[in-house]
Amino acid sequence: MYAIFSNGGKQYKVSKGDIIQLEKIIGKIGEKIEFQDVLMIKNNEKLNIGNPIIMGARITAKLLFHGKLRKIKIIKFHRRKHFRKKQGHRQYFTNVKIIKINNE
Repeated sequence: MYAIFSNGGKQYKVSKGDIIQLEKIIGKIGEKIEFQDVLMIKNNEKLNIGNPIIMGARITAKLLFHGKLRKIKIIKFHRRKHFRKKQGHRQYFTNVKIIKINNE
């Protein structure tokens, strides 16, 4: 059994017990959260596709860890103009463990 859901403008394919990395979610570590934007659920031979989401379907997950990704460098440069700008960015993320997939 697996499901596809939407969070933060991205889509994720998950099964029960999977650990995935999402954009930062506000909450305390160990707290349970629910995702309601479930787009598709595949259960054995049965396929349930939403239009655009499945009404009543929920994915329950547990917050495991908050952190930051490695730094990326942003460089802007105009040749022969004495213009050079350097900037860095570290994206926040949250690791989440999928506990249950409800299809009701």
